[in-house]
Amino acid sequence: MKSFIRQVLEQLQQEATPISDLVFVLPSKRAGAFLLNELSQLTSTTIFAPKIYSIEEFTEEVSGLKSIDNTTTLFEFYEVYQKLTEKEELESFETFLAWAQSLIHDFNEIDRYLIDAEKFFDYLADIQDINHWSRQNRTELIENYLKFWNQLPQYYSVLKENLFENEQGYQGLIYRSAASKIADYAEKKSAQKHIFLGFNALNSAEQVIFQELLQKDLATVFWDIDNVFLKDYHHEASLFIREYLKDWPFYQENPLNPGIEEYREEKDIAITGIPKNIGQAKYLAELLADKSEAELEKTAIVLGDESLLLPILNSLPPNVRDLNITMGFPLKNAPVTSLFNSLFDLHSKSGSSYYYKNVIAIINHPSLHQILKPYASAFIQKINKENTVYLKFDDIEANFPEELKEFIGWCFKSWENSAKIAIKNFQNIVFSIKNNLKEAQAGKLQLEFLYHFHKLFNQLQTLNHTYPHINSLTALRNFYNEIMSTQSLDFQGRPFKGLQLMGMLESRALDFENVIITSVNEGTLPSGKSNNSFIPYDLKKSYNLPTYREKDAVYTYHFYRLLQRAKKVTLLYNTESGGLNSGEKSRFLTQLEIEKQTKHNLNINTVSPKVPKVSNELKVIEKTPAMIEKLKSLANYGFSPSALTSYIRNPLDFYYQYVLGVKEEEEVEETVAYNTLGTVIHDSLEEFYQPLEGQILTEAHILDFRKRIGQEVATQFHKTYTKSPILQGKNYLIFEIAKRYLSNFLDFESDRLKNGEEIKILKIEKNLRSKIDISALNFPVYIKGMVDRVENCNGITRIIDYKTGKVEQSKIEIVDWEDITTDYDKYSKSFQVLAYATMMKNEESITLPVEGGIISFKNLKSGLLKFAKKENSRSRNKDYSITEDTFLAYEDQLKKLITEICNPAIPFTEKEI
Repeated sequence: MKSFIRQVLEQLQQEATPISDLVFVLPSKRAGAFLLNELSQLTSTTIFAPKIYSIEEFTEEVSGLKSIDNTTTLFEFYEVYQKLTEKEELESFETFLAWAQSLIHDFNEIDRYLIDAEKFFDYLADIQDINHWSRQNRTELIENYLKFWNQLPQYYSVLKENLFENEQGYQGLIYRSAASKIADYAEKKSAQKHIFLGFNALNSAEQVIFQELLQKDLATVFWDIDNVFLKDYHHEASLFIREYLKDWPFYQENPLNPGIEEYREEKDIAITGIPKNIGQAKYLAELLADKSEAELEKTAIVLGDESLLLPILNSLPPNVRDLNITMGFPLKNAPVTSLFNSLFDLHSKSGSSYYYKNVIAIINHPSLHQILKPYASAFIQKINKENTVYLKFDDIEANFPEELKEFIGWCFKSWENSAKIAIKNFQNIVFSIKNNLKEAQAGKLQLEFLYHFHKLFNQLQTLNHTYPHINSLTALRNFYNEIMSTQSLDFQGRPFKGLQLMGMLESRALDFENVIITSVNEGTLPSGKSNNSFIPYDLKKSYNLPTYREKDAVYTYHFYRLLQRAKKVTLLYNTESGGLNSGEKSRFLTQLEIEKQTKHNLNINTVSPKVPKVSNELKVIEKTPAMIEKLKSLANYGFSPSALTSYIRNPLDFYYQYVLGVKEEEEVEETVAYNTLGTVIHDSLEEFYQPLEGQILTEAHILDFRKRIGQEVATQFHKTYTKSPILQGKNYLIFEIAKRYLSNFLDFESDRLKNGEEIKILKIEKNLRSKIDISALNFPVYIKGMVDRVENCNGITRIIDYKTGKVEQSKIEIVDWEDITTDYDKYSKSFQVLAYATMMKNEESITLPVEGGIISFKNLKSGLLKFAKKENSRSRNKDYSITEDTFLAYEDQLKKLITEICNPAIPFTEKEI
């Protein structure tokens, strides 16, 4: 395959003018590098390299203006806006940013297309005036709005004058200036021959430049367009070039030679649909895996969606040794970026204290690991343990040693909403990380990221010094994000060796034998409608400004030009119609099918990843001698009712929690959890009732408890949840719920007394431990637990368990004793009540029969939910007495359960929940 650049150079070699004396102008710098490489292979003798410009560099050369970036243009524009706007109407810099970006984009378009700005903006202002045609009832807001549109010509002209004074210009202004000065340039360079190659869609300024040099015989333009497209008057790929050939006076006298005949040649074109973007990256790796080094040299991957860069880099097969990446690695994807975003998040919130998640995001960031270890981990544990939701700077600083207090100050001391302080602190943080990375012998990549951030913060510092408009952290962050969106870390490699990986625009004027294009979906290739402009569509059409239709034509040209000389083409698209970066397949693919050339081998298919069958087998863990020893230790210490019921629910949960000792990680509880509410209720009742052990409950006691509810609940929340006052949000509601629960419970107690019940408090929160004799086990076994309340009611002993959740009577009744150790949902409450009753019988002198039950705070209207034995599930006859027979039946099941737990031959088998 002979590339377009090589064909042009071979043709130029045949002409009289030496190539060294020519000036080449190409669409991009990358194309210029490829031109030099082709020239070096084509020339057998040593020659001087010709001058090579990208079109942007050439317009700067002609205009004599220095290009400024979009960020600097925004600052310059704000200077103009301040001068021309009355003080009372002046908007803040942050508000200005919201609309100024789009307006500068429109200024660029107007200049590139050489439109009379004053007339154009007058026309635009008239349109807005018509939209608000009623002159009656015009509000002040509408009047100010229309005034803004009338001021646009003034904004534009003063901004242009200011930039010309400094010999600077944004891109569009440079193009306009170059178009106005091209005649002078042509006079000065009358002996210089210019070669324009690889161009397609030209703006009006470029057209003026090209035509001026063509008319004066100072230029030759090489269009890279195939006859298939050139002769098809409906094909968008040749839209622009057809117009130039028809409209330019030069081509009326000098018709274009027959175009290129490459597209009709034999090609293998594969159109492959793959679900999801990651699927494309993985399939791409499979395509490359069987390619030789020679084939990879001739292959280019063109990313329709450039966000696929990282997935593709992570999926490349091992045979890809040399890789040249044209696009840079976006700085916003660097690991350290999230640290700076977290710092902005922390300081953007007003207030004297910081939200704990923002603090943890910073001190726990991997970039600060070398600086803050091990103090960060200890501090996070303290935050979790003390349940601290908001932290003051002094609280944070106190947890770090003296040598780190300066660094902690940069991160957490108030930035006073000052951009200057923020930038200085960012620079200090960057240098601290860099110094610690050096000590840790970190890789070059992290240092490279930090160097780019150092340059970025330097740029912000310079801009802030030159233009004192960044007067808040919000404005600073907006500009930080603006700069970040364009910053990238350039990959270093040999540009002409190995596999080429690029975006669509980087492929301009370049040719490859094997081409793989990803994300060939509508909305990506072509990109479709997007309107970041103040100029309505109709007005753009009237003034021949580009609309989304022209943008689509540009991408159509690039797409088909890549296919022109390629021998093997693979086009990948996302088959998923929903979600991000998805949509139907591109119209380009449908066109390829409909307009199929005779020699094209078109292969259309879809692929999907192999999904292995996952067998949902339940986990089985065999018991080892070490586990048996742990179980013996647990048996000697005492199995609690909750431990035994966790085994009934799922033996694997018991294994993790009690055998391995794996506990849930302690985390900050922002909203009071249900178990915390339960602890507060239990502990409050313990404080109320424990002094009454051995006494008869009276109305006077209940009256006293009522007075103490608020203080007691506050005290228990302070002990259990947080030391901070609970005065807002959900937690305040839960605080009030806790008070209401206690109040309702005391109402329940009061009603019992009024109904003639004599209540004697026997035990409150009593710790119990009782031995269970199991003949099958040759080691001692105990059960232990804490019973919430034991009382004597009218001569009957009652063992009571509090539950803050809702429990129904049916959940504490039993029909078949064997079910009590197998069905957690139905019988766990009965199991626990009987466990406490068994321990009380064995350890305390209580008279049988007794009663046991649950007081459910969400079901207080049902009173004490007593344990009951029924003959069958439908029987209405219930035996509420816990007799010796009840204890014997229960202990029989209890012994079986503990024997199973301790049996080495029975593994821990997961239950399907």
